[in-house]
Amino acid sequence: MSASGSELLTPAEAVERSGFSLDTLRYYERIGLLGSVQRARTGHRRFSEHDLAWLGMLRCLRDTGMPIAGMLRFAELARGGDGTVAQRLTVLEEHDAQVEEQLAHLRRQQEHIRAKIGHYRAFLHAEGAEPAGQDR
Repeated sequence: MSASGSELLTPAEAVERSGFSLDTLRYYERIGLLGSVQRARTGHRRFSEHDLAWLGMLRCLRDTGMPIAGMLRFAELARGGDGTVAQRLTVLEEHDAQVEEQLAHLRRQQEHIRAKIGHYRAFLHAEGAEPAGQDR
């Protein structure tokens, strides 16, 4: 148990809870995305709930396409304390705008796909055939 009374997790448990691979956790620690991870007396890493919450934020940023450099900038600002809140807000707002652009692009592409699906269904209907997997 840590000083705060919360359980510390082994690397395998952190992998399971975070969804990141062990190699990714090591890499994030090495490049400074993940702060100083506690160590057991044996030297093995032990992850706190705080570490897992931070990994959740990193997962969100990564899954929404933020480059490592942007994630590092955000991590640096987060370590800077309350004096960097405005800068962190700016980083997240800029990233949010990029995510919105990506979503709009995907919506346009999906419309194209759906139009092609409609075209093929109409073709098959006109030919008197049913699309595969369609039960009537």
